[in-house]
Amino acid sequence: MKQNNQGFPTNFLWGGAVAANQCEGAWDVDGKGWCVADINEFRDDIALEKKSNAEITTAYVKEAMESTDRIFPKRWGIDFYHTYKEDLKLLAELGLKTFRTSINWARIFPNGDDEMPNEKGLAFYDNLIDEIIKNGMEPLITMSHYEIPLNLTLNYKGWYDRKVVDYFERYGQVILDRYADRVKKWIVVNQINLIKHESFNHLGIAEDLVENLAEAKYQGVHNEMVASARVTKYAHEHYPDVEIGMMLCGGPTFAASSKSEDVLGSMKLNQMEYFYADVLLRGYYPNYAFAFFKDKGINITFYEGDEEDLKNTADFMSFSYYYTEVSDYDSYYKDEGAHRNKELPTNPWGWSIDPNGLRILLNEFYDRYQCPIYITENGIGYFDKLEDGQVHDTYRVDYYREHIKAMKAAIQDGVDLRGYYAWGPIDIISCSSSEMSKRYGFIYVDIDDYGKGSAKRIKKDSYAWMQKVITSNGEDLD
Repeated sequence: MKQNNQGFPTNFLWGGAVAANQCEGAWDVDGKGWCVADINEFRDDIALEKKSNAEITTAYVKEAMESTDRIFPKRWGIDFYHTYKEDLKLLAELGLKTFRTSINWARIFPNGDDEMPNEKGLAFYDNLIDEIIKNGMEPLITMSHYEIPLNLTLNYKGWYDRKVVDYFERYGQVILDRYADRVKKWIVVNQINLIKHESFNHLGIAEDLVENLAEAKYQGVHNEMVASARVTKYAHEHYPDVEIGMMLCGGPTFAASSKSEDVLGSMKLNQMEYFYADVLLRGYYPNYAFAFFKDKGINITFYEGDEEDLKNTADFMSFSYYYTEVSDYDSYYKDEGAHRNKELPTNPWGWSIDPNGLRILLNEFYDRYQCPIYITENGIGYFDKLEDGQVHDTYRVDYYREHIKAMKAAIQDGVDLRGYYAWGPIDIISCSSSEMSKRYGFIYVDIDDYGKGSAKRIKKDSYAWMQKVITSNGEDLD
């Protein structure tokens, strides 16, 4: 009888992940155009748990583009555009076997609808990918990670406009043709199910340009899934050794009680989070989605050929994992949404810490899809204190230790887990709050929320611990 692995496979990919818009900076260098992340504002007058990227109007977009006195930290990031060689050496020394980053769409097609790509942008990613490989790490590249060109918002209503499907398909083909000889693993869209928390960043749909924002979002993500499937088809036809993945924002919603109506509500909430993976891994819309759209009065336009396009399914599943939530009957049926489980500890931003939830989710996804799985983001944001040139982050070690234990247990359960990417292995700008002080890394970057500091890179205590974990292939967690 076949036995499940009792530990991490010998070829397990220990990695780290970042996004171009959160680390590169150089927002207006070498022909790059405006992207949605360039107008993500940092404000220090908002409570921590309420910091997020809200819905946005075209008036806000234009004001942010013209502003000279507001703070937009993603424009400078950690200057990875100029420091990537030194930073990648530090990450290679950490022991990473793979490194995930994104290609900023607006570096390649500054306006999104350009006829020809920007050669300087393409050349930068040539150099970056070569350097990743030179340092012994396998590149995993995300095509779209909150970097849609702002021109596609202002003149096309973002992903709601069907023309954007063609623009993205062209962009995907260009970067596949350029890098497929070196990049064998790709994710088309980062966290494709995030149409609430990262709605504008994800879809680029300004709320004042559409009559029904909820319907526009679901139409936009339908268009995005069609574009993803077309890019997947192109990759499979032209580069058979390339693997194309899809990605969810993971973190299941559990029933707040044993009441059957609460269990039903949580089930329905989870269904519409997993819906995107069902389409991109199975190749068709599930019946529960049609029931949901009918209940909510949402009409989705299927264009000619969409159903056939969607049959071009992804090769692997990936997801991020940060926290779990709980829900009751009203969470779904009265659109109140899921909420924090008060029995769990949290970080200062109110994100719950639930290692066992990761094991549950891994089992659930593998039961559902029976395909290779990668955890492409996991980590914890904290206020790190630099004291005498050191950061003693035992809290981060504790977090990773318990989540790695949960992964190992899921592998013993029989899950085909092939890789794990710690989010922000070097400190970067926060996605949701655009602040530097929410730090995830094993490497401290001496830059504050206002872009001030020496920019010096400093290994935290967690760096040596993670180095030991990777060397032992997940066995030495002390």
